[in-house]
Amino acid sequence: MLTTAGAIAAIAVMAVVTFLTRALPFLLFDRGSAPPKLVLYLGRVLPPAVIAMLIIYCLKDISFAQAGSWLPQLISVAAVVVLHLWRHNNLLSIFGGTILYMILVQAVFV
Repeated sequence: MLTTAGAIAAIAVMAVVTFLTRALPFLLFDRGSAPPKLVLYLGRVLPPAVIAMLIIYCLKDISFAQAGSWLPQLISVAAVVVLHLWRHNNLLSIFGGTILYMILVQAVFV
C-alpha cells in the first residue's frame, strides 16, 4: 500500500511524463519548418508495422486441430485486410476485425 507521500509522488511523475509527451513535439519542431525526414518516414511505416504486429500476436497460438478454433481468426484477419484495403482507415480495420471476431466466437462458432 502506498503512503500519501508516495501516491502524490507517483501522481506528480505521471503528470510530468504526460505533459512532456504532449509538449515535446511542439518544443522540438518549429512550426514554420517541415518535420525531419525521419519523423515523416516513421509516420509512414509505423501504422502498417503496428497492424502487422497485432495480427501476428493474435495468430501466434493458432491450432489447426479443429476448424472452430482457427476459422474465426482467419476470417477476421481477412476482414481486417479487406477493410484496410477498402477504406485505408486503421481504426475501422481494427474495430471491424475485432467486432467480427467477437460475433464469430460468441454466436457462430459456439
